[in-house]
Amino acid sequence: MALLLSSSGIVAVINSGAYVSFSPKQSLTCKRSKVVAGNQVNMPTSSASSVVATKPLTKEDLIAYFASGCKPKEMWRIGTEHEKFGFEVKTLRPIKYEQITALLNGIAERYGWDKVMEKERIIGLKQGMRSISLEPGGQLELSGAPLETLHQTCDEIRSHLHEVKTVAEELEIGFLGIGYEPKSSLEDVTIVPKGRFHFITDHLTRASTTGPDVFFRTCTVQVNLDYSSETDMIRKFRASLALQPVATAIFANSPFSNGKPNGFLSVRSHMYIDSDKKRTGMIPFVFDDSFGFERYVEYALDLPMLFLIRNESYLDCKGMTFRDFMSGKISHLSDEQPTINDWEIHLGTIYPEVRLKRYLEMRGADGGPLGMLCALPAFWVGLLYDEDSLQAVLDMIYDWTPEEREMLRTQVPITGLKTMFRDIPLRHVAEDLLKLAKDGLERRGYNETGFLNAVTEVVKTGVTPAEKLLKLYNGEWGQNIDHVFQGLRYS
Repeated sequence: MALLLSSSGIVAVINSGAYVSFSPKQSLTCKRSKVVAGNQVNMPTSSASSVVATKPLTKEDLIAYFASGCKPKEMWRIGTEHEKFGFEVKTLRPIKYEQITALLNGIAERYGWDKVMEKERIIGLKQGMRSISLEPGGQLELSGAPLETLHQTCDEIRSHLHEVKTVAEELEIGFLGIGYEPKSSLEDVTIVPKGRFHFITDHLTRASTTGPDVFFRTCTVQVNLDYSSETDMIRKFRASLALQPVATAIFANSPFSNGKPNGFLSVRSHMYIDSDKKRTGMIPFVFDDSFGFERYVEYALDLPMLFLIRNESYLDCKGMTFRDFMSGKISHLSDEQPTINDWEIHLGTIYPEVRLKRYLEMRGADGGPLGMLCALPAFWVGLLYDEDSLQAVLDMIYDWTPEEREMLRTQVPITGLKTMFRDIPLRHVAEDLLKLAKDGLERRGYNETGFLNAVTEVVKTGVTPAEKLLKLYNGEWGQNIDHVFQGLRYS
């Protein structure tokens, strides 16, 4: 789902004076992973089975995979991903796969995108370093290119929405900026015929109380940011993970389900709480003294794999962990040798609030209108890409307990910025963070603070986008959910 932001082959110097709240230890030197450089041979095909291991994959290779993402500050980039619901303008029902196919073909032909095919079916588009893909319920996702400034990433979003709108109008379909499908039932949702989705759906049906609904009827906006070293990764991971519930509150935008209020401000966020608890949530070990690349590897090694890809076909892993797979444990996969591509695919099936790849993914926000799509990267860039703001955040969260972090994670989807934290509304914490984000953007020198305007009133008043929608629903909309399709349609 995510677009790779970081290049390998970069040596980063760790600032030994940087504050990190964990015991001193030797940090990895970040350099080109030997997996990329030596152990794997890339073949001229897009198949995930095209990476051939020339010697067995080791745990050190997996650690080196993360180390290969380190980049010096001047090469840090911003990647923004967002998902949106398609609907038929006349009926307001979810669009069918045939309509999605027509949309993708139309965008490809009119705007010069390359088609991504699976078994002769179009499942996405690619243009340079950005891509358009489909989520299990037919949600359309843009995975943006790694860009230097917020101006560039917001221009990219605008351009994408314009292209989608132009082709969609001819097909009499529209797209909605919200975090959860507001009207249709799960039975009405389009099931995208994409190989991996069968395994994900089956797993979620068995491993969560909400089943696959969390993938079929939710939309999010994510931001992907770089790190310079293992130490820098740890600091950014801790800061962003602790604050992810605050972002969830600010961007809460999913108060409706099945045509009426659902009792939450972000039902999307709440549903992840009841999803597979082993591979979601606040992963508290990030705050342990021992945390680093190796600790995240240990975490991922012990999670069940959902599938392997070999010769463009999907193989069921039947609950085998990646650790067992690497150890050669006797199974139906005994003849398969693990590759770094298998590891990368496995990492993409883990869904914590912040996810580590060769960059960090901020995963806590609902989908929303254009202004909010541009505000989310502005919020995180201002906090994490400026040393003074990042340090201030680390100072702020230093004594937050695991119980407090978990309380915020579970309560914020219900009460948003009105959630009480240490005897004050969370809005006051958000105010401090917004100031730090603005200050961080000012020091970047790209004239980017205006992108935070969309959340300034939200933070000042404590009234989330979801609460504004609920007020409209109970007021001028006359409790008719159909109005949301006009109010939040991308135009």
